[in-house]
Amino acid sequence: MIEEFKKFILRGNVMDMAVGIVIGAAFGTIITSLVADLVMPPIGLLMGGVDFSNIFTVLKEGSSPAPYATLEAAKEAGAVTMNWGLFLNTLISFLIIAFAIFMIIKAVNKMQKAAEEEEAAPEAQEVLLTEIRDLLKK
Repeated sequence: MIEEFKKFILRGNVMDMAVGIVIGAAFGTIITSLVADLVMPPIGLLMGGVDFSNIFTVLKEGSSPAPYATLEAAKEAGAVTMNWGLFLNTLISFLIIAFAIFMIIKAVNKMQKAAEEEEAAPEAQEVLLTEIRDLLKK
């Protein structure tokens, strides 16, 4: 059973998948930082200095009464909140990642199609030999 497990783990597909997962997680972290640290601050500034990470709705007050200045203050008080700003940050991150994956898959499909067309197209030498054969038959 251990030998079978070793064969499974060392197969190319599993190793490729593991590398893809690790790179995907790192890419997700980079995109999260991009959205939270570079994209949303200028948008918030244009909207009058709004910090999207602190846009929330209090559903139930905590130990101290509302209003809470920040989401962190609400959580410290034990308030139940709906975190609209964090959701918006996550949604934008998802859309950026989805678009990047779409572009990668589109490029891979284009390369595969070009490779298939190249394989299907006969080489110039084959075309010439076919023409010579056809002339000799006549």
